[in-house]
Amino acid sequence: MMLEGKVAVVTGAGGGIGREIALAMALAGAAVVVNDIGASLTGEGPTSTTPGEQTVAIIQQRGGRAVVNTDSVAEWANAQRIVQTALDSFGRIDIVVNNAGILRDQIFHKMSPEEWLAVINVHLNGSFFVSRAAAEHFRKQGSGAYVHMTSTSGLIGNFGQANYSAAKLGIAAMSKSIALDMQRFGVRSNCIAPFAWSRMTSSIPASTEAERARVARLQQMTPDKNAPLAVFLASDAAKDVTGQIFAARHNELFLFSQPRPIRSTHRGEGWTPEAIAETALPALKSHFLPLDRSGDVFSWDPV
Repeated sequence: MMLEGKVAVVTGAGGGIGREIALAMALAGAAVVVNDIGASLTGEGPTSTTPGEQTVAIIQQRGGRAVVNTDSVAEWANAQRIVQTALDSFGRIDIVVNNAGILRDQIFHKMSPEEWLAVINVHLNGSFFVSRAAAEHFRKQGSGAYVHMTSTSGLIGNFGQANYSAAKLGIAAMSKSIALDMQRFGVRSNCIAPFAWSRMTSSIPASTEAERARVARLQQMTPDKNAPLAVFLASDAAKDVTGQIFAARHNELFLFSQPRPIRSTHRGEGWTPEAIAETALPALKSHFLPLDRSGDVFSWDPV
């Protein structure tokens, strides 16, 4: 019961990773606000309120405490209502899990402003709105934990996901800044880059043998594999863990590096464009990360 007495808000908890995190946090003793608008994968809707209600029903059947909230995270006023639901229902808020998300995948030169904004509004703005709505309560009580869902699509890039990648890398940067700003109030902020087969990954193409093999591996990575890490990061056992980026992949846990300079070159008289081309480029180029290396992070043999 690592979360006994705590109250958690889990956004996008009507299915997939969000549901598994909500269930695990309830099993660990937390009272849970299950936020889900019941929208489609691309954000249309709400089409149904039942996903969140189903998560609440499972928690209650297991003897836990939970309530549903159907506000969209993409609006500031809604985010305040989400947090207020925790206060009205359980008297406090201790944990925010920013998991809600949609996809509008499109190759960059065809991506519309609407496809860009829809994804940014839910993932990045939504994570800010809900986090900010809880921040004052965390500050006053001198404690609190944020767990944000980032993605390897943001950390290393991905085809056809400029909107999603930008939002997810933005979330990682926001988390680090929250950790810096709120450390003195006893508030922690960390990210998880989940590997899981869920509605968010079900659109991955599988037309070639290599793509089918990749999908088959992903399908073994069930959403529940991410829940123990989220529970740990939200618990007092992680009181000294903040500003970090983790990943859960099947039975493996990863700590991601964060950007640091890897090579430098100096020219006493300063640089001209020509000197950069002639001198700096050869010195630095051997340390470039080729585009075709981005996929390496997905290489995996089940253990």
